[in-house]
Amino acid sequence: MIKMKQLFTSCALALLACTASAQAQTYPSKPIRWIVPYTPGGFTDNVTRMVTARLQTLLGQTIIVENKPGANSIIGADMVAKATPDGYTILTVLTAHAANATLYEGRLPFDHFKSLTPISVVAISPLILTVSNGFAPKTVGELIAYAKANPGKVSYGSSGVGSAAHLASELLAHTAGIEIVHIPYKGTAPALADLVANNIQMLVDVPSSMMPHVNSGKINGIGMFAKDRLPAAKDVPTLPESGGPAIEASSWVMFLAPGNTPPDIVNKLSQAVHEVVESPELKARFIELGIIPVGSSSAEATAFLKDEIQKWGQVIKTANVKPE
Repeated sequence: MIKMKQLFTSCALALLACTASAQAQTYPSKPIRWIVPYTPGGFTDNVTRMVTARLQTLLGQTIIVENKPGANSIIGADMVAKATPDGYTILTVLTAHAANATLYEGRLPFDHFKSLTPISVVAISPLILTVSNGFAPKTVGELIAYAKANPGKVSYGSSGVGSAAHLASELLAHTAGIEIVHIPYKGTAPALADLVANNIQMLVDVPSSMMPHVNSGKINGIGMFAKDRLPAAKDVPTLPESGGPAIEASSWVMFLAPGNTPPDIVNKLSQAVHEVVESPELKARFIELGIIPVGSSSAEATAFLKDEIQKWGQVIKTANVKPE
C-alpha cells in the first residue's frame, strides 16, 4: 500500500511538472495585465512602461499596464498576490515595498515571499540630495554643519512615508547625527514644487525627477547617494565628495508574479526582461536618465529583496518611523 501511494505521488508530481513545462512553452497565449501600484508618470510607472513596451514585442502579446495606487502600494500588491498564478497578472514595485515589510509588520494582507514571487530587479537609480536655492548651505558638509547648529530647523520633503526618499534622508540624519523635520507629500511632484518655492529646504529623489530642475538652476544638487558619480549627473558630487558620510541609497524597480507561479514561466519572464533591459536602445536611455539597468534572475531578485527589507527595516526601527 505504501509503495502504491509513493508511486501515485511520484506520478502526480511528474504530471504537474509536465503540465507546468507545457504551460511555459505556450506562454503567453493571451494579454498580460501589469499592475503598477502608484500614480501615472512617476519613476516606477515610467520604467515599467519603457520595459513593457519592448517586452510585449518580444513575448508576442499585448501588455496592459494599470495604475492601482493606494495604501503605500499595498492595495495593488495585494491584488496581484491574490491573482491566479499563471503569469497573466504581474506587479511592479519599488523600495517602499521592502519598507512595508517592517512598517506594516503583522498587518499586511500578504506575505512578501509566499504570496509573491520576484521575477527580476529591472533597474536601480541612486538617489540625489537637492536643496532649495534659498537655502544657504551648498554642500552636504555645510548642510550637516547648519543642521547641527540649528536642530529641527531644516525641513525635508519626500514622496511619502516609507519611500526611498524618506528613508534615505533618515539614514543621512542618523549617520550624520543631525535633527531634520520630515514633511511627507503625496508624491514627488508636490514636494518638488515646495522645494522650488523655498517652502522646504531639502529633497531626496531619483535623478530622472530632479536633474531637469538642477540643470535649469531651479534647485541645487549637492550630493549623490552613490559610490561614483553618475554619467547623467557628472557635476553632482557623491556624498563624501561633498563633505558628507559614505552612504549609498537608491530607488529600484522590481517585477513580481503571484506566489506559486510555475518556475518555468517566472524564468521565461526573467530572461525576457534581461534581454529587453540589455538592449542597446533602452540601456542608453536608462543611463541618460541616471538609471542603472539590471535585469536579474528570479533568485537574484529574491536575495536582493531580502537584503533591502533588512537594510531599511533597521533604518525604520532606528528612526522610529511610523506608517501614516
